[in-house]
Amino acid sequence: MRIADVLRKKGTSVATVGPDATVTELLAELAEHNVGALPVVENDRIIGIVSERDVVRRLHAGGAALLEAKVRDIMTTEVTTCSPGDDVGDLAAVMTSRRFRHLPVVVDGKLAGIVSIGDLVKARIDLLESERAQLQSYIAGT
Repeated sequence: MRIADVLRKKGTSVATVGPDATVTELLAELAEHNVGALPVVENDRIIGIVSERDVVRRLHAGGAALLEAKVRDIMTTEVTTCSPGDDVGDLAAVMTSRRFRHLPVVVDGKLAGIVSIGDLVKARIDLLESERAQLQSYIAGT
């Protein structure tokens, strides 16, 4: 199963945030879209990613003043991305080993979607359920 298969079911719409948004604005976007991370986009290019974890860690270290800081001050700048042709199982292993939960999908340098570890787990479960049903049908001779 490929990332393109996941995006076909999930959709390709992605909420993003700009690097000059405040952390307060970021939190509003995370809540509005009910997501745990947002790609940081500038001039149609991903320049970072920022997650709830980034906010919590820096809030603990710096206190409430963080809420007025800019997203660029807290974002992760080394963003791992994937392409629609990448294998779901391979990426799930990468995400697990590197301990991140959101992976932007990029085509020709542009954001084309985003997948979470939950999306990948659901896709693998759906595939296993489909295979199980096919095997049961085959065994039953129907």
